[in-house]
Amino acid sequence: MPAYRNFLGLGIAGNFALHLAQAGELEDFKDVITEDEAAPKGIFPFYLPCAKTTSTERPREILSTYPLSATTINLPKENVNVQAEPEVGLVCEIEYEDGKVTNITPKQFGAYNDCSIRVGGAAKISDKKNWGENSKGLAEKLIKIDTFSEGGIMDNYSICSFLRRDGKLHAYGEDVELNGYSYFYKKLTDWIANQINTQEDFGPLEDIKSYIASCSNPTELIISIGATRYTPYGESTFLASGDEVIVTLYDHTQENIESLTQDLQNGLYAKENRSVLAQKVI
Repeated sequence: MPAYRNFLGLGIAGNFALHLAQAGELEDFKDVITEDEAAPKGIFPFYLPCAKTTSTERPREILSTYPLSATTINLPKENVNVQAEPEVGLVCEIEYEDGKVTNITPKQFGAYNDCSIRVGGAAKISDKKNWGENSKGLAEKLIKIDTFSEGGIMDNYSICSFLRRDGKLHAYGEDVELNGYSYFYKKLTDWIANQINTQEDFGPLEDIKSYIASCSNPTELIISIGATRYTPYGESTFLASGDEVIVTLYDHTQENIESLTQDLQNGLYAKENRSVLAQKVI
């Protein structure tokens, strides 16, 4: 899916209660203090749309490798544990003034997999996020946002995820409504803009503003807004070749989780009010 090669790629850590603990990452953020206890912990880059940056900081070179796929996850060459991370991806426009982000406008949303390496002691979050092509996932079918606020289309949506292994479908992430995110709507976009403008290179976090400037301030953004909680199966199961990861956003006013699960079990993914990301693991 080459459509987003010129988009900046960012992700949010710690925007859904208990996920960081399940992912074994609480220790990474022990020194990161937020003004609001419920606030996300920070922003990380997963893709920088420029071959080389002029940043005085040192983003990893691999971050300029385009990682998004709608069909495939390539496991790392190294023998490491990898977990899917079911999330909502937002396609946004960014506005700047005097080098600072002034406005972020979400235009579309869709199913996203912030697939991550599980390794202790990584210097930065981004060290676990992009290991090459096909290391991330975004659904081909995105849903237009009428208004990114209460009363809009996203009020009606839930997210769930599954892992198909040996022909059997297992619930991987909990089935939760999108308004279960700690920060959402205007509170979220205001936080993203402020975090980009102020986040410093500290602990697991990086100077995102410097990276963006070195890529000539991209005006288009894909941002994953935080992984949801795992089921017990998802928390304890790492990806293996032959698996299929399925992340689904669905309109819970139009269908229920039981009928959706039955459709997915039978390989029936497409439906008008769904965004489904199905990736084979190789």
